[in-house]
Amino acid sequence: MSGTLEFVSKRLTWLGPGVSRFIEKKMKAVPAVKKQIDKQYDGMMDDLEKSLKPYKGKYDAYSTLPTAGISREEVLRKMHELADQEQDRWKDGFVSGSVYNGDAEHIEFLNKVYALTSQSNPLHSDIWPSINKYEAEIISMTANMLGATNTADKICGSLSSGGTESILLAMKSYRDRAREEKGITKPEMVVPITAHAAFDKAAHYFNIKMVKIPLKDDLTVDIDKYRAAFTENTIVAIGSAPAFPHGLIDPIEELSEIARSKGVGFHTDGCLGGFILPWAAKLGYNVPKFDFTLPGVTSMSADTHKYGYAAKGTSVVLYRTEELRRYQYFTMADWPGGLYFSPTFAGSRAGALSAACWATMLSMGEEGYLKASKAILETSDKIKDGIKAIPELELIGNPLFVIAFKTSSADLDIYRVLDQMAQKHWSINGLHKPSCLHIAITLRHTMPGVAERFIADLKESVAFVKANPVSEGGMAPVYGMASSIPFRGMVTDLLTRYMDVLYKV
Repeated sequence: MSGTLEFVSKRLTWLGPGVSRFIEKKMKAVPAVKKQIDKQYDGMMDDLEKSLKPYKGKYDAYSTLPTAGISREEVLRKMHELADQEQDRWKDGFVSGSVYNGDAEHIEFLNKVYALTSQSNPLHSDIWPSINKYEAEIISMTANMLGATNTADKICGSLSSGGTESILLAMKSYRDRAREEKGITKPEMVVPITAHAAFDKAAHYFNIKMVKIPLKDDLTVDIDKYRAAFTENTIVAIGSAPAFPHGLIDPIEELSEIARSKGVGFHTDGCLGGFILPWAAKLGYNVPKFDFTLPGVTSMSADTHKYGYAAKGTSVVLYRTEELRRYQYFTMADWPGGLYFSPTFAGSRAGALSAACWATMLSMGEEGYLKASKAILETSDKIKDGIKAIPELELIGNPLFVIAFKTSSADLDIYRVLDQMAQKHWSINGLHKPSCLHIAITLRHTMPGVAERFIADLKESVAFVKANPVSEGGMAPVYGMASSIPFRGMVTDLLTRYMDVLYKV
């Protein structure tokens, strides 16, 4: 990072937020400064495009339809080539999260299920009632795994396309219920700053004010500030099990009781942990209560396509009552096209994904999930011990399977370590507040030798960065800039440009 961006990030970080916003506004009005910033951005985007578009110039690109259709055999040949190259990126356990199972036999099984049901669409329940059967059973099995058997309430839910949609559906339900039953027109949600960005997206889409609660020094939520944040407009409170950034489980029991005492709903985001924490508890790991066994928990999200090992993308959103779930639905009784209704945001959906999810859960069974969770947690313990043995690094908290770590040395740039790990083919996550990295352990990492390779490569990467503290390129300048610039609008602009690059032919 150099020039204007270096000046902005290093010289103005001491400014208060009000002054920063004022100067940012003024900077936008100065064409010369904006032009220089744009030039810096363009340089970054040129570098990123090379990594985001590795096939450019190597394969034909189609910006318009071919005049004559290409043969199916040729299309499949091209796709096999690309798939083979990309499989090498994850099959040997180099990726954090993303591919949660990846076993060849498991993938083949899911592909067969998908092929059997590829034409199905749950929107047309009269034609494919089997898909509704699968979805109802997925929801029931997930609910019973997450405490439904220990409560008199009728836990219910829906199947969605992923964790983000599950969260959006739940937040919409709380908003609509609060408007209908309490007359709340300026809804608010209370949420720790470590909650998933999907809650921000829900707030953006549904006009819900976010009241974000800071963390204490140990990176756990400040409960006193959480309690004080409730107002007459609060419609829902949030907790994560675990939170994505640091893999730490919020104190769900205490947070949900605060919400219950104030007559407010509480959502446990178990998208990441919903399909591993119940089994971790059965295996004897210290897992605090987080599910429907707690009376204050009124909804949950749990991703079947993560540690549920189903195909991407399915997730389950659960509610304590059918009355709350009904606020999620959309119905239309006076459309010229007939009666219309859909339980989730999508109309037509790929029933094959629901079928593959159902087939996965049946084929895994409790024994399968216990075995998988045991392997993941034991591998996590091994990796945590390895990180603790590197003097320059420090674990964040005591996570179970999403392992975050930062540098304990002021002279070591953790994002340079990230770049070095990338050079060794590792794809792990860079995070902010604090600057740190994390790796989400999956079944790919439980293969023989993967944990040992990760620790060895991490040691070498730390040593390299210590010996070479300054280097060019990589993602370190982007992460460093994003974490240090006080002008969040500039970072947002950078992310917007990044997405523009993704859609270039």
